[in-house]
Amino acid sequence: MLSKIPNIKNINSGNFFLIAGPCIIEDRETSIFIATNLKIITEELKIPFIFKASYRKANRSKLDSYTGIGDKEALDILQEIKSTLHLPILTDIHSAAEAAEVAEVADILQIPAFLSRQTDILIAAAKTGKYVNIKKGQFLSPEAMKFASEKVSQSGNNHILLTERGTLFGYHDLIVDFRGIYTMKKCGYPVVVDITHSLQQPNQSNGITGGKPEMIETLAKAAIAVGADGIFLETHPNPKLSSSDGENMLKLDLVEPLLDKLCKIRSAINQF
Repeated sequence: MLSKIPNIKNINSGNFFLIAGPCIIEDRETSIFIATNLKIITEELKIPFIFKASYRKANRSKLDSYTGIGDKEALDILQEIKSTLHLPILTDIHSAAEAAEVAEVADILQIPAFLSRQTDILIAAAKTGKYVNIKKGQFLSPEAMKFASEKVSQSGNNHILLTERGTLFGYHDLIVDFRGIYTMKKCGYPVVVDITHSLQQPNQSNGITGGKPEMIETLAKAAIAVGADGIFLETHPNPKLSSSDGENMLKLDLVEPLLDKLCKIRSAINQF
């Protein structure tokens, strides 16, 4: 599992793996600060770690919502983090045309939830040979992820991750059905639970996505307890100052105590 991702450490530790970072590349200093701190924490806890950050945000609520600092500058920062900190990189793509260029930097191409049925994007990502993380659409059942993953595997790429990020519960809330972890694992690929986006409250009347970050720990513990292979979370030194998704992020100084608790749960599960 994940053995073909360069720079990933502690892969045989028996622990869950972590995909974490800011929502988007805001600037070089903040990005490197977050990546460095996460690397220190995960190495100490022997958690395989993949740094994530979007180089651009394409799915925004309003026309004037923040979308990034510029593609080239953001990708250059991701490349610097990869080269200097020796970390594997995950970032999103939003069209088939982006796949090849982004794959020159990223070790994992992420398909956003809204695009999880978009055949041309899945095929383009598959053809890069990189890992493809497919986020389950808020509108999809866990069973439907079989067909999304088959679009990648039938295009010649079996390096696939499937990520649960909540199902729409009415118009302004999400809920995680943990039965879906068991169901998606039947596809034969690692299953990740996104513990921050799953707590979003999308499409608020002010055009800004809300969230319930006080429930991150509860969701994370449940995910590990039911057998998730990986945890996905977004973090920032000061979420209120984040340019995107700050309402559902985990504050950076809360990451280590949370991961420590999750490691203890995973260790207990491994005994059975």
